Amino acid sequence: MRYKVSLEKTDEGYSVWVPGLHGCWSQGKSEEEALDNIKDTIQAYLETVEELSQNKESRYVEVG
Repeated sequence: MRYKVSLEKTDEGYSVWVPGLHGCWSQGKSEEEALDNIKDTIQAYLETVEELSQNKESRYVEVG
């Protein structure tokens, strides 16, 4: 899967977040480190969403 991420240079390095996944963000000392870190963060985010959604009624919808 591919996710659009936003990247911002800071005094400490780089902040990175996923606009489509509210609250999903990370950071790194370099751009490369920040991008590597956000991959792990996205995976953990999706696993948490799946866990919190267990035993809840849900549906899939087609978009586009």
